[in-house]
Amino acid sequence: MARIPRGRAWLAFFHDIVAALVAWWAIYGLRFSLWSLPMDWEGLRQTLIWVIPVQAVVCVAMGLYRGLWRYASLDDLKRIVLSAGVGALAIPLVLMLVQTPANVPRTVLLLYPIVLTFLMAGSRFVYRMWREARLFSPLTALGEPILVLGAGTAGMRLAEALAGSREWRIVGFLDDDPGKQHRRVHGVPVLGGIDELANWVKRYNVFKVVLALPSANHRIRLQVSEMCLAAGVTALTVPYYEDLLAGTQLTTWRNLDVEDLLGRDPVLLDASGLADWLGGRVVLVTGAGGSIGSELCRQILRYKPTALVLFDVSEAALYEIRSELATLAHEKTRIVTQVGDVKDAVLVTTLLSRVKPDVIFHAAAYKHVPLMEEVNNAWQAVRNNTYGTFVLGQAAAAAGVAKFVLISTDKAVNPGSVMGASKRLAEMVCQWLQNGTTQFVMVRFGNVLNSAGSVIPKFQAQIARGGPVTVTHPEITRYFMSIPEAVGLVLQAGLQGAGGDIMVLDMGEPIRIVDLARNMIRLSGADPDHVKIEFTGLRAGEKLHEELMADGEEGRPTPHPKIRVAQARRAPNGFIEEIIAHCENDKTLPDPETLREWLKRWIPEYQNAEDRAREAGRSTK
Repeated sequence: MARIPRGRAWLAFFHDIVAALVAWWAIYGLRFSLWSLPMDWEGLRQTLIWVIPVQAVVCVAMGLYRGLWRYASLDDLKRIVLSAGVGALAIPLVLMLVQTPANVPRTVLLLYPIVLTFLMAGSRFVYRMWREARLFSPLTALGEPILVLGAGTAGMRLAEALAGSREWRIVGFLDDDPGKQHRRVHGVPVLGGIDELANWVKRYNVFKVVLALPSANHRIRLQVSEMCLAAGVTALTVPYYEDLLAGTQLTTWRNLDVEDLLGRDPVLLDASGLADWLGGRVVLVTGAGGSIGSELCRQILRYKPTALVLFDVSEAALYEIRSELATLAHEKTRIVTQVGDVKDAVLVTTLLSRVKPDVIFHAAAYKHVPLMEEVNNAWQAVRNNTYGTFVLGQAAAAAGVAKFVLISTDKAVNPGSVMGASKRLAEMVCQWLQNGTTQFVMVRFGNVLNSAGSVIPKFQAQIARGGPVTVTHPEITRYFMSIPEAVGLVLQAGLQGAGGDIMVLDMGEPIRIVDLARNMIRLSGADPDHVKIEFTGLRAGEKLHEELMADGEEGRPTPHPKIRVAQARRAPNGFIEEIIAHCENDKTLPDPETLREWLKRWIPEYQNAEDRAREAGRSTK
């Protein structure tokens, strides 16, 4: 039934019937005129009454009417050739079975499929070219001219997609492959190499350039960005290769952004291993409404857990992520939400006994370094990040959770802030809890782009206001990853990590924040001479450079090239009990000096700003 013509397909069907009639009649006439014989009109009539229905049945059987003429392709041509060929074989067989008195010349039987193919295919492709305005419409010349960098598969598909566009007009390709230069792709010339961009921009009065290299590395993207800035044009890019595989359209262009320039290579994950680990399991994510937690939820859903439990203290954030996940969740995945505080031992214990998670990702934390340095907030950072980890970890061990993954930070390495110290203590708590069936795995990584409170949204707002863009220090550096990359590696590290392991993600090369600011100003299209950068000085708890390994720690490789295991110092006997006792029993907030003394005793490598200043003074004497 699906092969029967429907709607406008009947027009195509009648066209092919007429094409069969014309082909048979034309060849009949040609054959008799070549031999200077009178036309056998009776033979033509007797054969046509069988030729037409036979050819009609063959065309329908071959599925010729499931496609659209405006998208006629090589696949359609194959079907037409096959239909004409099968028809040419079926017609004499039917004529023989019905014993028609007409004598069909062999010339007619041989030439019929050729002429029929020409008529059927020719009409379709002429119609497609007309619809794409290649033959008759001068309006395509009115589209905005663009240059495309890359004449490979993506560039070819882009040219094909834009062939009938009245909005865009590709005036040429640029490609560094000498074998492609001075040739044509879908009728569009490959003008030269990418380094000739400025010349062709002027010649064709181009204002936009599209990078059609979905797998291009950051160096090429940075080069293109700088050349476009110098030429005064906007740099656009097609989606990444991974996004194209996920179904994003090639013509979904976007501006080059800071993530394109950071030098991060694609992350390869053990998809089958993750599916075995998370698929069909109950997974709980704390801090599910945050930047990392929400992305964890999105990526975990791909592996089809039985249930995904969302735990967050923020009602609004939890509602937002639950609403999003409801449209993404597999039909066999149950979404469970819990509003609450990880420090609430009764709530946490009750929740774990009810949902019985197999895996816990603990992403809930206070993360803002300067804010947590303030007197009123410092102790809350320790209670939330350290004591909250203890409460959840202890409940997980009691409930028999198979694996507990703590989201840590590079700020836990030789910490210079209360926030970093609280996360180092959380790592020590997990190591201390590692004495039963639950495996505790800690994952360290640095800053992620566009997370809540990160420098990227701050810079974007400052640039939109016309500046100034504020950077704390001209030499300050940070490690950066995109949120999806960081979360993908967290999942991989959680899969690989054994009990007590601290997994350290490869963050690449540290990036100077001032360079990041300059790139963002350039990519925004703002004038770098008018949007100034101001240096405001290091903030409370802020270090000039972050580290991935602490003093005395050694790293060993894992099967994944972007993940290492840190051989971290464990807490001395009695320390964790002391920390937990303070968190549980203190009825008043410790004063800053007392808290600093506690942190120094618990974490010898901890140095606050005053300690670092004194150390720097001694080193200069």
